[in-house]
Order: sequence, then structure tokens, then C-alpha cells
Amino acid sequence: MDVGEFLFTVSVWALPVLIAITFHEAAHGFVARMRGDDTAYRLGRVTFNPLKHIDPFGTLILPALLLVGSGGRFLFGFAKPVPVDFSRLYSPRRDMVWVALAGPAINILLAVVAALLAHLVPLLPGFMDEWVLINLYNALRINVVLAVFNMIPLPPLDGGRVAVGLLPDALAIPLARLEQYGLFVLIGLLFILPMIGQQIGADLNIMGWLIGGPSDFLIEAIAGLTGFDPIAILTRMQ
Repeated sequence: MDVGEFLFTVSVWALPVLIAITFHEAAHGFVARMRGDDTAYRLGRVTFNPLKHIDPFGTLILPALLLVGSGGRFLFGFAKPVPVDFSRLYSPRRDMVWVALAGPAINILLAVVAALLAHLVPLLPGFMDEWVLINLYNALRINVVLAVFNMIPLPPLDGGRVAVGLLPDALAIPLARLEQYGLFVLIGLLFILPMIGQQIGADLNIMGWLIGGPSDFLIEAIAGLTGFDPIAILTRMQ
């Protein structure tokens, strides 16, 4: 990938990624405040300012390295988690579920909005219409994948918090104890296990199975509901 290709790739991914993670984290803090915990609000994290949510390594360095290393085919990163004191929520166990669901829910909403906005692209000046369309298409994909990924039932992901809030104590307590090891488990599933699979000639990309199918289904469903068809839109632009 030359410098021009790299800059173009960054330009069509950076804005969708920043918006996706900013709204995701802000939604957690907003719902937490509505349910009794203003920790994130007092720390200035209930905001749409992306600078408040950026993790220098997880949001900037890691995605850039992966984009370059994969030739623009793979992107992964993370933002600074919004701090939530679950003990301050009105009903800690129930409200923890609502706080956790807020992030993926706002990502699905953003995906729908991106698909709808794509219909306005032919109205834009010719020098920016295709660039905007690619951004919106990437926004649809990023937000859906982020929502699906975060709903995997493994703490500290949102799905893990939802599972802890809904499962009976006999299952919820052991699952909650996994949170301190959750990041290491994710790294193993995302990177180490697939590498081992390549060495032994087996498909061990478990995260690909868990994320790929549901994400493709949701993307197709949103595209169908909103009439989002990039090829048709490109044809209208010509």
C-alpha cells in the first residue's frame, strides 16, 4: 500500500470509526446517568467529543498498524471504557443491563441513519459524492460489527454485562469473575487462535464465526429496510 492509498483508506475509515466509538461510549454514560450514576458525566465522558473517548493505542496506533499490515482489509480497535459505578444505579443488576445495551443499540441506530443518508449522496458535488458514499457504507459496516462484537457474552464486553444481569446467580457470579481475564481471552480468540489454526491447517477463527454471520445478516436487513444499494446510488451519480 503506497502513501496515497494509505491516506485514502484512513480518510474513509477514520470518521466512521470515531463517530461509532464516540456515540457508543457516550450512550453508556448517558444511560448510567439516567439510572442514577453520574460518574461518567462528572468526568466529562457523556459527550460527543471524540477526544474524550480516544485511547491513544487502541483507537489510533493499533487500527493504523492493522490497516497497513492487512493492506486495508482488517481493522480492530477500542476506546477508553466509560466508567460506571454499578452500585450507584437505582437497581444495579437490572440497570446494568440497560447501560450495557445502550452502546450496541446506538450503533445499530447509527447504521440505519448511515444507510438512509446514502440516498442523499447524489445531491452532493461531484468531487465528494463517492468519498461520502464510501464513508457511509463503512459506517454501516463498522457500527453493525461493533454492535455484534460487543454483544458477545464475555465480560467486559456489553454482552457479558447483559448476561451477568440476566442469568441466575449460579451462572452470573462465575461469569462476572471472568472480567479480569476478559481482555486476554479476547486477544487469544482474535489473534492467537487464528494464528495457531494457520499453522496446523485448521480454521480456528472463532470470532469470525461469532461476528461474521450475525453482522452480514444485520447489514443485509438494514440495507433491505432502508433501500441502501451502493451500486444503484453510484449509477444515479453518473
